[in-house]
Amino acid sequence: MENLRKFGLGVLRAQIKVLKCDYSTKSGLLSDLNVLDLSRVIAGPFCTMTLGDLGANVIKVESLDGDEARRWGPPFISENKDSYYFLSVNRNKKSICIDFKSQEGKKVLYDLARKCDVVVENFVPGKLDKLEIGYDKLSTINPKLIYCAITGFGSTGPYAKKPGYDVIAAAMGGLLNTTGERNGDPVKAGVAITDVTTGLHAFGAIMTALYFRQKTGKGQKIDCNLLSTQISSMINIATIYLNCGIEGQRWGTAHANLVPYQAFKSKDGYMVIGTGSNPQFADFCRLIGKEELITDERFKDNSNRVENRDELIRIISEEPVERVAVITLRPTRPETRKKVVWTEDTVDNEHMNKKKSKCCCIYEKPKKFGESDSEDSDDELENCSGHVEKKRGKRYHHHDHDCPHHSAEAATVTITIAEQETVTPEPTATITLQPSEATPESTETTPQAPITTPKPTEEATKATPQPSEATPTPAPAPPDKKD
Repeated sequence: MENLRKFGLGVLRAQIKVLKCDYSTKSGLLSDLNVLDLSRVIAGPFCTMTLGDLGANVIKVESLDGDEARRWGPPFISENKDSYYFLSVNRNKKSICIDFKSQEGKKVLYDLARKCDVVVENFVPGKLDKLEIGYDKLSTINPKLIYCAITGFGSTGPYAKKPGYDVIAAAMGGLLNTTGERNGDPVKAGVAITDVTTGLHAFGAIMTALYFRQKTGKGQKIDCNLLSTQISSMINIATIYLNCGIEGQRWGTAHANLVPYQAFKSKDGYMVIGTGSNPQFADFCRLIGKEELITDERFKDNSNRVENRDELIRIISEEPVERVAVITLRPTRPETRKKVVWTEDTVDNEHMNKKKSKCCCIYEKPKKFGESDSEDSDDELENCSGHVEKKRGKRYHHHDHDCPHHSAEAATVTITIAEQETVTPEPTATITLQPSEATPESTETTPQAPITTPKPTEEATKATPQPSEATPTPAPAPPDKKD
């Protein structure tokens, strides 16, 4: 049984290894394809990089001056001062430099063309032909060669000899005119999207030519240019203009033919919503709690939503799609601590959560380590801060006949409350995940008013016997301790 398990694991590992080899870019589907890359900047290098990502053996040949994109920075690589822009479109390639004007350099190019399947270049039309390294010359050396030329405006026409850049083709092809905020200025895309699209078009054309060569054994020349690619990429805007005469306009993040289909500002950024069908719009309305919009005649289908775009966007913008959590930092209330409350006589404070005292003081149950917590403890006088304060007051008290302590008309019960001590807590914070509409509670503490007992009436004073210093009133027995 153990041998069978090991055999099964061995077969599984072998299958996994085969799968990795089949789909690895190092030995991918185009591993038997050799590509001679004479291109520079973006469009051509992006095309050959895509071939290299699929396993093709790409040999990048540069002039002695090097690719212009190497100097498109900062930022640059610290070791060789090449730009990271250059690296973004030139991975999976081998690189050499050749003097195209020298005979030695031309011989190297001829030898490479004889061994390669594809050549990609993006020089101005006719320049390589003058150097005898263009399609006419290389196709005689290798009739099966697939030669792809990427230019700005094509190999023929009034702009054929002009160099082309992404932003120029995007402006002429209409992309800049339809990009930007409504009633705002034209805006260039964040990346060289015309160059990238042209490179992808060239890649698709090369793959088609390879398929044709497999069937016929013949090579061919491919012409790709930035302007044609940009115009073909305008899709709905170009088609509507050609057929309906409606010129494209800038919509910001919105869509000319779909609503809602744009970015909405929220409390912590922007949220992009895209609804491409009526069911998606209905789901969106349920998510934001606006089910009544589903049956609203103004928004029942996309055509109505486009006609009532402004009203629908206003309604959606009024209600946030999702409640944003708000973190409120709030200091805690300061802790307060009262000193001991004591009286001349022993008072039963069961309902005040106090304990009876054997002495003349009433105090809270001890809470610190080492203090007595027993009902019949003998050290209560030492732990009773009120009793200590009373003795301290007697020590420095000068008796006279006008002293209220010796007055016969003095109140039977006099309660003294010490001032509160405020203990400043450590800075803390309260985090709430839901926004609170109520005003946060004030952190100020309201000082408690002094507690005084009402003075007894004259009749009550006569009825109540005055305590005598010679015969102190005995304290009542402490109640049973309750758990």
